[in-house]
Amino acid sequence: MTRAGQMGRALRRTLLQAIPTTLGIVILNFFLLQLAPGDAADALAAEAGSATAESMAAIRERFGLDNPVLVQLFDYLNNLAHFSLGFSPRYGVPVAELIGQRLPGTLMLMGTALAIAILIGLTLGAIMATFSGRLPDRLISILSLLFYSIPGFWIGLMLILLFSVALGWLPSGGAGTIGSTRTGLAAFLDTARYMVLPATSLALFYVAIYARLTRAAMLEVKSQDFVRTARAKGVTPFFVTTRHVLRNALIPITTMAGMHIGSMLGGAVVVETVYSWPGLGRLAFEAVMGRDFTVLLGILLLSSLLVIIANAAVDLLHAWLDPRIGAHS
Repeated sequence: MTRAGQMGRALRRTLLQAIPTTLGIVILNFFLLQLAPGDAADALAAEAGSATAESMAAIRERFGLDNPVLVQLFDYLNNLAHFSLGFSPRYGVPVAELIGQRLPGTLMLMGTALAIAILIGLTLGAIMATFSGRLPDRLISILSLLFYSIPGFWIGLMLILLFSVALGWLPSGGAGTIGSTRTGLAAFLDTARYMVLPATSLALFYVAIYARLTRAAMLEVKSQDFVRTARAKGVTPFFVTTRHVLRNALIPITTMAGMHIGSMLGGAVVVETVYSWPGLGRLAFEAVMGRDFTVLLGILLLSSLLVIIANAAVDLLHAWLDPRIGAHS
């Protein structure tokens, strides 16, 4: 089977698995959220400071919150069948519109953080494997352990104190200069300045994982027969490392990167809250506080789809990196 055929087979398999998986996630999340105390009517009444029983009953009736649980589930699934995520009681807008406003910020933050984590992790891991057992390996191992052990919110606060408060190099929060009329490259650079700290805070935990994983994978691949054969043929050390060792070591790295999409979305909740970054993580936190479960269900559904898409991309990448994987899967 050709490489293109193997990649197509991997994509079809992932898509077939995605449909029941997504449906199961939606139903499970719906019933779990029903166990939470209160609803949107209670949150709206608390924010208003006063509410009558009649007004709260009217809110529940308007948004179907007074219906039996199974009826609410059927209504939600019916909305999904018509490509609708419902209506937000708290924000007064369709959930799809609300998520559409926040999704680009989260994707941009996660994409930047993942790129930083993979690039730095691969570089540090390659250095550790090259100098295995020597001083550079031990120093980077200690640094990786620190990144892995320190909570993300504490790293975020420390980065703010250092680069925003003490040095004044980078802004401490937000997604851009308020009232800015910049366009094009100037607008991109302005947004990039605000993204450096949150993306770095989100990435450092994964840098430690990818560095250790790259080191272990490269050391294992270096002992394989095909690497010794390449060296015996006179292939340069740089070409052996990049073409043979590192390429084969990328397979476990990409597998972990696909698995980390979900946890990175969870980490985005903390990072976006610390840095006031307008994304899905912060919206999810606001939805929990406001008991806006329709918005939260939409975010959980979208997060599940993002994880499924990421896993499909990883399967395709594996089939490209090593055609034997697609042939035996």
